[in-house]
Amino acid sequence: MKREYTVIIEQDEAGFYVAEVPELYGCHTQAKSLDELMERVREAIELCREEDKGKRPRKHLIGIQRIAV
Repeated sequence: MKREYTVIIEQDEAGFYVAEVPELYGCHTQAKSLDELMERVREAIELCREEDKGKRPRKHLIGIQRIAV
């Protein structure tokens, strides 16, 4: 069964795109292009789903906020 996941994408100082899936503990990957990143994040999600089955409660992303301090 297909399920939708939130993917947070950032770019590091070296130009790599970095993706994190907050709903799956430790699920992240990186790539040089966005197309490659999306392929890799799909693979990472599949692996993390198998690893995580029944081990941890899934998180539900509420939102992302910025704050100035």
